[in-house]
Amino acid sequence: MIKVAIVDDHKILTEGLSAIIEESGLASVVFIAHNAAACRDSIGHWKPDVLLLDVGLPDLNGVDFCKELKQRYPDLQIMALTTHNEYSVVRQMLENGASGYLVKNAMTEEVLTGIQEVAKGQVFLCHEVDVLMKKPKETQQWLSQREREMLKLIAEGLTNSEIADRIFLSPETIKSYRKNLLLKLDAKNTAVLVRVALEKKLI
Repeated sequence: MIKVAIVDDHKILTEGLSAIIEESGLASVVFIAHNAAACRDSIGHWKPDVLLLDVGLPDLNGVDFCKELKQRYPDLQIMALTTHNEYSVVRQMLENGASGYLVKNAMTEEVLTGIQEVAKGQVFLCHEVDVLMKKPKETQQWLSQREREMLKLIAEGLTNSEIADRIFLSPETIKSYRKNLLLKLDAKNTAVLVRVALEKKLI
C-alpha cells in the first residue's frame, strides 16, 4: 500500500482527495497538513512514499519547499498539486525535484495514476500539463487583465499596501498576486520581474 501525504491549505480539497485515495484501495493517506510548518513536523514520523504538494502554500513558496524536502528526504516522491499550469512554474517544480504535476481540477483517474507512477519512480504529468510542456515556449506567456494591471503598479514602485488601496483588494491578495507573477515570469525578485515584463512588452 502506497503511503500518501497531502499538503494544501484548502480543506475541502484535501478532504476530497483523501476520500478518493482511501476509496481506491491503492494507497492510504497517512497525514494531511495545511501549511509547510505542519508538514515539517509530521513528515519525519509518517515517512510517506508520495507527497501531494500545493505550490501556493500560505507560509512558504511550494517551489522552494519542494527543493528543501528533496534535500532532506531524497527518496520522497513529490507530486505538485496546483491551479498553476504555467510553463515556468511546472519547470521550476520539476527542476527542484518534483516527480509529478497535477492541476487541481484533474480527473480522479489522473490523480490515482499519478500517485502510482511517481511511487514507482516515474515522472507523471497530468494531460493538461503534458500538452502545455509540448507547446512552443513563446506561446506560454499569458497574463490576466488584473495581473497586467498589477505588473504596471509594481513597475511604478508601489508597495503591496499602496496597490491594495489603489485597486481595492486586501494586502494579502496583492501579496499572492505578486508571488504568482514572480513564478509566472520566472523572476527571483521584483527588480527582475519588472525587467522581464518590459522585455516581453507585458507593460
